[in-house]
Amino acid sequence: MAKLRVLLVDDHEVVRQGVKALLEAQDTVKVVGEAGTASDAVRRVGYDSPDVVVMDVRLPDGSGVDACREIRSRFPDVKVLMLTSYADEEALVSAIMAGAAGYVLKRIDSGELVRSIERVGKGESLLDPEMTERLFRKIRGEAEEDPLLGRLSPQERRILDLIAEGMTNREIADELFLAEKTVKNYVSNLLGKLEMKRRSEAAAYAARLAASRRRQYPPEEWEE
Repeated sequence: MAKLRVLLVDDHEVVRQGVKALLEAQDTVKVVGEAGTASDAVRRVGYDSPDVVVMDVRLPDGSGVDACREIRSRFPDVKVLMLTSYADEEALVSAIMAGAAGYVLKRIDSGELVRSIERVGKGESLLDPEMTERLFRKIRGEAEEDPLLGRLSPQERRILDLIAEGMTNREIADELFLAEKTVKNYVSNLLGKLEMKRRSEAAAYAARLAASRRRQYPPEEWEE
């Protein structure tokens, strides 16, 4: 079975070499070219005949999205996978409109990146689930979740809510059937994730979130 031909486009050579080394260790993929600018990316597609272009969104001479649009216009059989460091809903929409087959964040693990490239090469549409969920929430008019809150585990979120209610570690431990020392560790971890030093900061933060949710989704008033 023929290997999937891939062109790498990123203005950082270190990034390109790292991805190249990863892909060339696979039996299913072959890196056929590299480019560091948007204009060079379009030229290289004509020279190297890739099946998939792995394209950075931000390039020194323009947008990777614009390069994607031109590539898809001139070479409609070539798939483009946008790879970016930034969770940008506007860029996601632009990439979709430009004909990108996928849009993933650079923090993706190496195995998942390889699978993403393979799936795009097979004709599948692939979008980062976290970004698409945020986009759909925005489209639906839902309040966007605070990014700091997204760092917390479900248990840490429960403990944050109880802190906001004014509970002590002992009271939280009794409520959740945990050891007080365990609760203390949870509190320490959640403060670190929220980039806060004091318990009172966390309580005020949770109270602000609760007030924001109430404004977004006010309780329904039932008529007698």
